[in-house]
Amino acid sequence: MKFEQYKLEFETKASNSGYTAENIQRCLDYAQPLIHKGFPVIYNTSHLSVLVGYRKDYIKRAVVYTPYFYRDFEIKKKNGKMRKISEPLPSLKEIQDWILKNILEVEKVSPFAKAYRKKVSLIENVKFHKNQPKVLTLDISDFFPSIKTESVELIFKVFGYSALISNLLAKLCTRDGCLPQGAPTSPYLSNIYFKSADDIIIKYCLDKNIRYTRYADDLSFSGDFDEKELITLVENTVSQIGLSVHPDKIKLMKPNQRQTVTGIVVNEKPQVVFHKRNKLRQEMHFIIKFGLQEHMRHKNIKYRNYVEHLLGKINFVLQLNPTDTEFLKYKEHLFGLEK
Repeated sequence: MKFEQYKLEFETKASNSGYTAENIQRCLDYAQPLIHKGFPVIYNTSHLSVLVGYRKDYIKRAVVYTPYFYRDFEIKKKNGKMRKISEPLPSLKEIQDWILKNILEVEKVSPFAKAYRKKVSLIENVKFHKNQPKVLTLDISDFFPSIKTESVELIFKVFGYSALISNLLAKLCTRDGCLPQGAPTSPYLSNIYFKSADDIIIKYCLDKNIRYTRYADDLSFSGDFDEKELITLVENTVSQIGLSVHPDKIKLMKPNQRQTVTGIVVNEKPQVVFHKRNKLRQEMHFIIKFGLQEHMRHKNIKYRNYVEHLLGKINFVLQLNPTDTEFLKYKEHLFGLEK
């Protein structure tokens, strides 16, 4: 909606509701920059409750008794350690989805950020780094937990929201003072939060002819560069926004080594790492030789969508290499089983 149209409609309704001219102007002064930026206007908690479709007292409970609005569980990480997932209850998740779609996704993030963006896949993160003299990967330590409620509140203030609404939105998107792993708003908020660091790193990389992409908390660089200088630049940059590089996850890979970016080999062409390809080969070998049911019985595989699970992994291999005849045959075989 154009501001002029909003102004006309607002003045009519506000006048009919008994608003003074001074109050009307104050509301319009607040609304104008939000509308110009494409953000929805939110005046107070009651107004937000109407927009998201939940009662005002529910929203207040959600920000005061936040832990009761999440379900916690753990999943195993690649290194064998456990990661805590805090999944919002369906009602809170609906509110967070509204904030994501109507507010957060209006804000553009760095084009070098390849995660958590519509129509941008993992392949976009790896294709820039193939066949390079050096590949350097870095990880940010405790990415989501390091992004605090105060920082999220500042994001909404920069958008143009009042202190009250910024605080309210920030508390609806955080838990225990930080971004929860499991809320739909956390990924995009992390991209917005990291944008200032992305901009500094990008400027350095463009000046030095270094290729850079970021997939969530994984930073990848490739080309011919001074790795010590680059690592120092990144460490100093992320420290300015309260983050740190994981010291044990700095990896420099040269052409005579296997170069990987977010688990994908990039030496000559993007390729799923050998042990994952080999595991798929073994599973398909047993399925073809003994049949699906016998293989599942022998391996004690219980879940019903096992074929879809394998197809997903095979399709990912084929996304990277669409002409891979071996995996095209596997895909054809699984399609036959589905029929």
